[in-house]
Amino acid sequence: MRTLDRVLALLLILVHLIVHVGFGVGVGAPDLFTLAVLIVARDTHMALAALLGLGLGLLDDAQGLVAFGAHGLALALVGALASRTRDLFVGESVFFVASYLLVGKWARDLLHWLLAGADNRGAFTETVLVEGGLGALYVAAVGLFLMFTTGAFRRTARVR
Repeated sequence: MRTLDRVLALLLILVHLIVHVGFGVGVGAPDLFTLAVLIVARDTHMALAALLGLGLGLLDDAQGLVAFGAHGLALALVGALASRTRDLFVGESVFFVASYLLVGKWARDLLHWLLAGADNRGAFTETVLVEGGLGALYVAAVGLFLMFTTGAFRRTARVR
């Protein structure tokens, strides 16, 4: 994994914690944990991506204590699946990165909705389709901005 990806992931994690916990912005800020997992997952092994997703998801779960573990498992699955896209899709195009981020964030929201349990989740159309879709667009916009400004998602070597 490149040093740029490591530094960018650490910065995204710190900014997520500052904005969500320190400032209390909540859903008004993008889900930078998911973005960090998706960036790291493209250039690392499946186990490391899943472990990072689990750790960040549990950290996210610790903020709410409702359906504890749902964020952790959802981000771990997204990290594991995102790392496998390296073998299926090779590309750095804007369309690929945008769709990769959109699908990754939306899949995380869908998995969290499924894992949260009937008592702890909202209606499917509101939570997954509307809020999840808008959140996915938000994360994709931030990810594309990072791609253009820092060179994230540029591939130098393949990890096997």
